[in-house]
Amino acid sequence: MIVRFAGSKSSPTRTDGRRYKRLFDILVLIVAHVTLLPLWILLWTLIPLLIWLGDRGPIFFRQQRAGKDGAIFTILKFRTMVPDSDSKGPAWTTHGDPRVTPVGKILRRTALDELPGILSIWKGDMSLVGPRALDVEEHLLLEQEIPGFAERLKVMPGLTGLAQVHDRMDNAHDKFRYDMEYICHMGLRLDVRLLILSVYNTFLARWDRRVGKVGRMPMPPVNPHLSCMHPNGSDNEHSSQDRADTLSS
Repeated sequence: MIVRFAGSKSSPTRTDGRRYKRLFDILVLIVAHVTLLPLWILLWTLIPLLIWLGDRGPIFFRQQRAGKDGAIFTILKFRTMVPDSDSKGPAWTTHGDPRVTPVGKILRRTALDELPGILSIWKGDMSLVGPRALDVEEHLLLEQEIPGFAERLKVMPGLTGLAQVHDRMDNAHDKFRYDMEYICHMGLRLDVRLLILSVYNTFLARWDRRVGKVGRMPMPPVNPHLSCMHPNGSDNEHSSQDRADTLSS
């Protein structure tokens, strides 16, 4: 299913030629599963058991998300909230949300609730690194609030990303600015840095705790309607990578 969000149609930016991502995603997943197979077996066994023992409810949570170019896909996550949580509040969580279960708090702090999202990467709906895939309703609401918000749909959403790693305040405008910075500067080196920082946050249980995330220097404002290309249509790879190094340091 494809929904044409405002401005979600692809345009000729430097990101269209970033064909490394699919190969990079598959290689990382294969290497990680081969070298860490016992850990994967433990996680896929222990987490579902803990969720079920907590309240005897469903193990997984399914939700429709906005993907690249407005394509709608279903993402699978380990359930971190009480059953039927959508009927008891918004589709997204709020600060101190009482619907989050005790096991869910641990999963959110370690981002292990996102583990089933790997299936969406295998299917090609997501990438390892990119803007966060938002609930369709949330995306539509933010489109009304933030001009050019649909521009973030020009690339495949990611399991982690610049906004997911560096954002401290959970402010939609700030996260959009991070997403647009990533789209303009995306590259193999930046993706590797963000994956390393993501693993770091997981080991130290620093996800879902804004004050515990890795800090960084403030960024200049971004005009989401500007192409990442120079006026002559050529891509200045050197200057973009220099800015990416600054963003990821």
